[in-house]
Amino acid sequence: MDIQRGDVVIKQKRKRRLLYGASAAVMVPAITYGLSQLAPAAPTVEAATVLTDTVKRGEMLRQVRGQGTLVPEEIRWIPALTQGRVERRLVLAGTPVQPDTVLLELSNPEVEQAFQDAELQLKAADADLVNLRVQLETELLNQQAAAATVQSDYAQAKLQAEVDEQLGKEGLTSELNVKRSRVRAEELLTRNEIEKKRLEIRAESTRARLASQQAVIDQRRAVYQLRKNQLDSLKVRASVHGVLQQLAVEVGQQVAPGTNLVRVANPARLKAEIRVIETQAKDLAIGQKASIDTRNGIIPGRVSRIDPAAVSGTVLVDVALEGALPQGARPDLSVDGTIEIERLPEVLYVGRPVNGQPHSTVTLFKLVDGGDYAERVQVKLGRTSVNTIEILEGLREGDRVVLSDMSAQDGINRIRLN
Repeated sequence: MDIQRGDVVIKQKRKRRLLYGASAAVMVPAITYGLSQLAPAAPTVEAATVLTDTVKRGEMLRQVRGQGTLVPEEIRWIPALTQGRVERRLVLAGTPVQPDTVLLELSNPEVEQAFQDAELQLKAADADLVNLRVQLETELLNQQAAAATVQSDYAQAKLQAEVDEQLGKEGLTSELNVKRSRVRAEELLTRNEIEKKRLEIRAESTRARLASQQAVIDQRRAVYQLRKNQLDSLKVRASVHGVLQQLAVEVGQQVAPGTNLVRVANPARLKAEIRVIETQAKDLAIGQKASIDTRNGIIPGRVSRIDPAAVSGTVLVDVALEGALPQGARPDLSVDGTIEIERLPEVLYVGRPVNGQPHSTVTLFKLVDGGDYAERVQVKLGRTSVNTIEILEGLREGDRVVLSDMSAQDGINRIRLN
């Protein structure tokens, strides 16, 4: 049965409705405004996917790193001295060789014929010298005999003149005989002087003609030696102690003078050739310490040469090895090189972040709230090394920062590490 409500009840119900409506009208805008003022929730990043490091203070070792190979310090390319055809390859690459080890045999009929011609011409010149020496000695002896005859005649004429003068003084001979004896003696004196001159000239002529013929022999001997060397060069020898690294020609191949045929190296004396990025090479200097990792041991060394030119963005650096070579070290072995530039005492440093460039200002995420969150901070960087970088401003000792690439969080100042 329906019970009729009174006016009081109806009025109370209407008041409650009005009160609820007014409250809703006030609270909805307030809640909306409050929600609009809340910061968006920090995005979550898996902590296991990021690399972090702690800022430290102390000595920082600056290093640069590069890749390269081991190369022999003593490398000799042996070229072809004459044109020829490769007939035989007697030694394979990797074989130890001595200076007189024959590596290749070449052939060239023209060289062989030229050697024979030079040999015959030298023998003919030697025979001509012997014949000329006999001829000149005979002529010289004849000249000496003629000079001796004139000298004997002069001595007799001089003696006769002295006798006639003595007889003339005693009146035993005429004055005419005395004058005749004197003139005869003077004539033979002149002839004796001339014969002496002729004998001296003959001797000088003999020496000159023998010297001329000897020059011909020397010239032909030089040609003979040249042809002999050319013939010997058809047998290509190592000429040094070492290991045959490369044979650059095949059997049957024609080679021209100057063509590199084989490469011989001394495997006991190796150096490292390291390529360093040109932006990191500006601090390199001769004498800096280095270590070469052969993946079977680390060899200490020092920088011995820095190439003045950059190639393909890298600078070639030679490292002289100072330690014993590990087992398996050989030419052309790939190695990693680390060069010590300097030691920085008492500096603030941290592991090198992905975007960390020397003397730049970057933003890094610093861990806060016990490592549950990370906030973006601005950091000024200084000098760099292979794995570390100097901190100038923005961080303190003990701070932990994210070193990984955080470009996916660009525009976000706070992240949560889950």
